[in-house]
Amino acid sequence: MHFPKSRWGRTLLTALAAVLAFAGYVTASTWRTTGARASGERLQRMQASPQWGGALGESRFVDPLPRTQASMLSMTQKFFLDGSEFREPTTPVPVQARSAADFGTVDDDALRVTWLGHSTLIVELDGQRLLIDPVWSERVSPVTWAGPKRFYPPPLPFAQLPKVDAVLISHDHYDHLDCETVSALATTSGAPFFVPLGVGAHLESWGVPAERIVELDWWEEHGVGQLRLVATPARHFSGRSIIMADRDATLWSGWAMIGPHHRAFYSGDTAMFPGFAEIGERLGPFDVTMIESGAYDSMWRDVHLGPEQAVTAHRMVRGKHLLPVHWGLFDLALHGWTEPVERVLAAAEEQGVTVSTPKPGGQVDLSSGRRASRASEAIATQRWWPQLPWEDADTAPVVSSHLVGLAAL
Repeated sequence: MHFPKSRWGRTLLTALAAVLAFAGYVTASTWRTTGARASGERLQRMQASPQWGGALGESRFVDPLPRTQASMLSMTQKFFLDGSEFREPTTPVPVQARSAADFGTVDDDALRVTWLGHSTLIVELDGQRLLIDPVWSERVSPVTWAGPKRFYPPPLPFAQLPKVDAVLISHDHYDHLDCETVSALATTSGAPFFVPLGVGAHLESWGVPAERIVELDWWEEHGVGQLRLVATPARHFSGRSIIMADRDATLWSGWAMIGPHHRAFYSGDTAMFPGFAEIGERLGPFDVTMIESGAYDSMWRDVHLGPEQAVTAHRMVRGKHLLPVHWGLFDLALHGWTEPVERVLAAAEEQGVTVSTPKPGGQVDLSSGRRASRASEAIATQRWWPQLPWEDADTAPVVSSHLVGLAAL
């Protein structure tokens, strides 16, 4: 092989070698965290799903409505070069520290939600303790040295996690499905994992035994104790590959948790779509809803709800108390870090919706019977975040491109 002898030739070779070395390093770093693709019987079941293929017969899951969004180049440029100057906190975020001692036996009439930040939740419902979208890692990224970083440490150290009866996963994005947390749960907990179709392949690759994985399509359900766990439709997408080679290769969902005394709803990640009304009709009303409210932008209005539509979705599923989630922990959009909750509160006041805003690690207790007086105190709004400038719905609207059938709301 002939090697260039000029200075520029040697520089070019050195640069090429550096690029190849870095690409190899990134590939090695992400090999495990990316997860695994479905195959065999798992893939066959996915392909039999009504959500697979769509009208064009594509080899992937398809949204219930078409998705309109800006180009990837435009979104990337604005994400790194534009946006609010208040996207991250400049002072420590108030956190309610928790330990295993804060979690005892779950009463048969219990309804208590502990918000650990973003979309990680512990839901204690009618005798069962459920862990939702658990993320304990420092970053939500395929690598440990780059990507969105926590604003604060986990309010509940992983070593203090109490016994849980089930783990619920909404979809396979890094801020909801954390490789390291799942791997730890595979060895420290015997709880089953409930996931949308295809996500089980990731879990198995990280050490979760197949017998502990329950994969569900939309509207399918499974029992845990006295509870019905129902995978509900959502309007989003999936994928973990940094080159998007696995785009929509697994399903995404919300979760309805239905007990003999209480009902709770978790939206997962979703944009607005008429399916919320059907969820409310079939499975509601819900004593509490946990609905994604952050990481929105008009450039991807068919991927996330945004605050105002989160309040509308809460009403559509027939919710009583709204706990906004998916905000306040990671910088995932262009808006200020406190903007989602400010806009939720403004929209909720207009629409007559009760909102609970616990600080990270805080709890919302809506249990029946003897806890009624304590519960009434817990649902009050707590303004624990700083007063920062934010854009309202008139200045920066986020409205889904497809609102057919929702005009009456």
